[in-house]
Amino acid sequence: MPKTKKKSTKRLTPYLTKRRLASAARTGIRRAAIETMLVMGYTIIAENGWIVKKYPDGHIEKISRIETVNTNGTLALD
Repeated sequence: MPKTKKKSTKRLTPYLTKRRLASAARTGIRRAAIETMLVMGYTIIAENGWIVKKYPDGHIEKISRIETVNTNGTLALD
C-alpha cells in the first residue's frame, strides 16, 4: 500500500494571527533584553511585584514595589 502524504501542520496565512503576534512579541522582548544587558550592563524588568534592575552576574537590585490598582470601580474613557 503506498504511503500518503501527511498534510503540513504549518499553514502559511496571509494574515496576522494572535499566536504569531504573541510569538513575535516574546522573541523581540528576549532579544531586546539581551541587547540591553550587553549595552547598558543591566536590564530593568518587573519581577514578583517589584521593578528591579538585573545585572549580568545575576545580582538583582529592587527599585520600587508595583502598586496595585482597585479594579472594582468603573473605568471612564474620555
